[in-house]
Amino acid sequence: METAVTTLLDGLVFSSYLFLVSVGLTIIFGVMKILNVAHGSLYAWGAYTSAYLIGVWSEAGLADAGTFLMIAAAALLVGCVLGFVLERGLIRFMYARDEVIVVLATFAAFLILEDVILLVFGVDPYFAYQPMALLGSTEIGGIQRDVYSLTLIGLAVAVGVVLWVGLTRTRWGRLLTAVIHDREVAAAMGIDVTTVYVVTFMLGAVLGALGGAYVAPMVSVAPGFGIEVIVLSFAVVVIGGMGSIPGAAIGALIVGIARAVAVHQLPEVELFVVYGVMAVVLVFRPQGLFAPARARKI
Repeated sequence: METAVTTLLDGLVFSSYLFLVSVGLTIIFGVMKILNVAHGSLYAWGAYTSAYLIGVWSEAGLADAGTFLMIAAAALLVGCVLGFVLERGLIRFMYARDEVIVVLATFAAFLILEDVILLVFGVDPYFAYQPMALLGSTEIGGIQRDVYSLTLIGLAVAVGVVLWVGLTRTRWGRLLTAVIHDREVAAAMGIDVTTVYVVTFMLGAVLGALGGAYVAPMVSVAPGFGIEVIVLSFAVVVIGGMGSIPGAAIGALIVGIARAVAVHQLPEVELFVVYGVMAVVLVFRPQGLFAPARARKI
């Protein structure tokens, strides 16, 4: 029983972390048709900035509760600044280009941003344990779990609900839907497509940075932090369907639970299981489980 509870909680926590990062990636692709490899660097920048700000806050002798504000500030700062710079400086030249060119360009941006991280933050790891220590631990099913990691589940659910409401129940969501289905017609109807693209990319960047910022207190933030997450995020969005928020949620759950089961029951296949699940899904659903319907032009 304890093993089952541990596996389930580990899977949900890992799924939540993957969802926060992957949903930003899938929103960008759904609206802009841009496969942004540099998303992994946004995650890493969010983690480094969060750890740095938490360290500055704590060294100033301020209350540890304020470190949660530093996490939010790091996500917004990195997402808005780097998101805007990337979209205006690189991505806007990639619209309607071949997918291979887009991937190569964003991969180059990823490599550049990874090196800039080393120049700005150095090569030593960062530890930002204060938020995790503040919340302590609790007992669930006879085992001790830190409360901070459990709040990650709640954060992922809250982000998912807000995004779903925003995209399906608001004017901005309707504008996005129009741009997704036909950019030219949307522009002809008076929609400022450029603004929609910039805001969408910044939103996706903020979500990617939020994933890194919130995870930073749980791990050691070190060079190469964004490499693994971008691979796993691609697996999640491919399984769920590129451009689908429910797909990102289901894909994250599938990957997270499968990985947790492998870690606890068959650790030697842990690295394989994610790609094995992705391969099985793609055999039967090449477009992913919840790929959004494509508009057909007549």
